[in-house]
Amino acid sequence: QVQLVESGGGLVQAGGSLRLSCAASGGTNSRHAMGWFRQAPGTEREFVAAISRSGGMTYYSDSVKGRFTISRDNAKNTVALQMDSLKPEDTAVYYCAARSGISASTLSQEYGYWGQGTQVTVSS
Repeated sequence: QVQLVESGGGLVQAGGSLRLSCAASGGTNSRHAMGWFRQAPGTEREFVAAISRSGGMTYYSDSVKGRFTISRDNAKNTVALQMDSLKPEDTAVYYCAARSGISASTLSQEYGYWGQGTQVTVSS
C-alpha cells in the first residue's frame, strides 16, 4: 500500500512560482509512474503532468506546458512539480497520484493511489 503526502502549496501572486513535493511511503516510488492532477471548485479533476517510472518520459497538459516541470527522485521516493509563471486560473487543489507500472498516464482512473491534496491559490 502506497501513501502519498503533498506539500508546498500556498498563496502566490500571478507570475510567481511554487514548488510542490510529493513524498511516497509504504511502497517503493520507483515501482510507480506518477502524476499530478488538480481540481478547482465546481470542476472536474484534471490532468496536469505525469512522469514515467524511470523519469525518462514526461507529459503535460496544454494549459501548463512550458510553465510547469515535473521531476522525480527515486532514491528519495519523491516527485516534484515546479510551477512558474503562475496564473489565477491555476488556482486549485493539487493532487499527487501513483500508478503501478512503467508508463505514465493522463487519465485519473488509471491511478490507484492518491494524496490528500494541497491548495494552490494564485492572486491576480
